[in-house]
Amino acid sequence: MTYTPPVADQSFLLRHIVRIDELAAHPSFAEASPDLVEAIVVGAGAFAAGEFAPLNRIGDQIGAKWSPDGVTLPPGFREAYQAYVEGGWGTLSGPTDHGGQGLPLTLATVVMEDLGSANMGFSLIMMLTPGAVEALKHHGSEDLQRLWLPKLISGEWTGTMNLTEPQAGSDVGALKTRAVPNGDGSFTITGQKIFITFGDHDLADNIVHLVLARTPDAPAGTRGISLFLVPKFLLAGDGAPSVPNDVRCVSIEHKMGIHASPTCVMSYGDEGRCKGWLIGEENGGMRAMFTMMNNARLNVGLQGVSIAEIATQQAVAYARQRVQGAREGAPAAIIGHADVRRMLLRMKALTQAARALAYYAARQTDRATLGDAAAKARADLLTPLVKAYGTDVGVEVASLGIQVHGGMGFIEETGAAQHLRDIRIAPIYEGTNGIQAADLVGRKLAMDGGGVLSALLSEARADAADEPALLALIDSADAVARHLLGASADDRLAGAYPFLTLLSIAVCGWLMKRQLTALEGEQDVDPTFAAMKRAAARFYLDRLVPEANGLAAAAIGGAEALYGIDEEAFAA
Repeated sequence: MTYTPPVADQSFLLRHIVRIDELAAHPSFAEASPDLVEAIVVGAGAFAAGEFAPLNRIGDQIGAKWSPDGVTLPPGFREAYQAYVEGGWGTLSGPTDHGGQGLPLTLATVVMEDLGSANMGFSLIMMLTPGAVEALKHHGSEDLQRLWLPKLISGEWTGTMNLTEPQAGSDVGALKTRAVPNGDGSFTITGQKIFITFGDHDLADNIVHLVLARTPDAPAGTRGISLFLVPKFLLAGDGAPSVPNDVRCVSIEHKMGIHASPTCVMSYGDEGRCKGWLIGEENGGMRAMFTMMNNARLNVGLQGVSIAEIATQQAVAYARQRVQGAREGAPAAIIGHADVRRMLLRMKALTQAARALAYYAARQTDRATLGDAAAKARADLLTPLVKAYGTDVGVEVASLGIQVHGGMGFIEETGAAQHLRDIRIAPIYEGTNGIQAADLVGRKLAMDGGGVLSALLSEARADAADEPALLALIDSADAVARHLLGASADDRLAGAYPFLTLLSIAVCGWLMKRQLTALEGEQDVDPTFAAMKRAAARFYLDRLVPEANGLAAAAIGGAEALYGIDEEAFAA
């Protein structure tokens, strides 16, 4: 399956949802001229389609391979990764004082979307390095930044996040990895981490692991966690990788999907000589971790958009060429049948709405970079929505893509099944979607006494005056939020997931309405693009928004139904 970058929709969102010209008016983003933005959007799509998409099938069929000597990727992957580095694609939003281009995160978001659509498993190597960069930029010492940031930003070296242990999944406070000071500023690291994405590979010359560990006498739980930089290779005096650092991958997981992404079990300090360096303050690892994690969560939500896009493209192509049954007395391609059109329009609408949400959140992050405190708060509020709703959309659209293919969708050779196998992990990793919902109702609703959400809904309400169903959903989101703020912890958590979905659809409905309004003022718009944009937006507003109003009952239903039986009854 080839990949056609959605350049028209990406550019439309950059103009009307991101308002890239407004960002470029600030001196910090002055380089983001219209010509450069267009070159990046077009070039990123062409690069992804030309270099990454041809490797998608081989990545799925052959995948990463482990041996005692390390992890290797299939033929062609190293060359494609080097082309990514040489093209400077990883440097777009990196800080200029360490070799980055200092452009808006939103433009890097476009690149990540394209890479994920073309080859999701491969793209994971690019997804986590920016999180390592952010953690070092905000929490690392000047020496650590000088030594490690330039190569991470360029992509010459890759970064990982090492949080999970066999006994400590989402409960990070239960981790046991140890860090003992050596007296020279370094620490000796010992322990094991699991589920480490691209923990080992043969695509770059060094791997920079960011590892959560405990120092001696650290407090119990999350208060006693610190973050350490632990490289695969120690650096020589000239800054080049030299001596192996007693870090090794002892196995990789055999997974349902993303076979091109090695998911590693990492062992640190088997020989007692693994060195690491503290990032930030001792026992301040959780703060630094969330800097990494929030960046990753936005990119994971974007993976949902990526897979939704490629699954939709493949379903449309199949529906146009598959002749089955008749319409108006003549043999017809299945795209002529009402139910197939319903599925395709739903796929289009969901994909475009989730893309708008992800790009809008990236805009808020860019505004926060410029010092806008309100935008920072709004980005924090939107992060669990992007991660959870974006990945839910990816799963739904990939499943619909199989349905459009009929029986052939269940056959691996068509490629439709791979999209669902690949995206199914996304609602789980980087904090399950249930954790995102708990974060929304446990932390984000209460920001500024509910004022952050209230401001968002007020802005959405002002734009939705002529959309009764959308207005009703916005009002419902407001009412449910106020109810949950006053509810008990159990009742609040019981309603968290339906509320997250309800709120996400309300925000996406608003963003789709904004696109309809913008379309009316757009000059020289391609008529085919405009027709599909109108159809997708109207489908979302007229079909998906009314569906979501039914979620309010579940969101305020409380926890009694969940805890009315004991756990033994579940096995009955």
